[in-house]
Amino acid sequence: MNRIKSSKVTFLGVFTAVALILAFIESQIPEFVPIPGIKIGLPNIAIIIILYKLGFKEAIVVNIIRILLVCLLFGTVLSLIYSLSGGVISLLIMYLLKKTKIIQIITVSVVGAVTHNIAQIFVAIFVLEVSQLIYYFPVLLLTGTISGIIVGIIAGIISKRIDLEKKEDV
Repeated sequence: MNRIKSSKVTFLGVFTAVALILAFIESQIPEFVPIPGIKIGLPNIAIIIILYKLGFKEAIVVNIIRILLVCLLFGTVLSLIYSLSGGVISLLIMYLLKKTKIIQIITVSVVGAVTHNIAQIFVAIFVLEVSQLIYYFPVLLLTGTISGIIVGIIAGIISKRIDLEKKEDV
């Protein structure tokens, strides 16, 4: 019993660090599109793996810790608002899709990426009071789909290679 608990804590610690490292790496990648806010979402590889290997509660805790630390290290208060809204809502949607057990990890990742973008657009519209930002959505839909596929493929490959007793979500 203690071995399972200590391996779980170790796993969460390692994957929190991995998410932070991936966020740093992503922050060093030059913008490949001249549109602000377009990112691959590399830290979500770790979050999706935690969601699939341990469950929603663990994934949400690590996701919030990751978002807070990334914003503290690399971001602003405004980026914290956008990241928390996108991160929490997209993780909730990914969890609900995962629970169906019929949707594959890549699709869960794509829907998570697109949901993240939708949440951020609505927060930006509310915060900045600029309704025209809704026209930005088609670009985010396309880039979210592409990045979600990339993240989902990588998370799926790594997840299959990790041997950790999976906790069933209640």
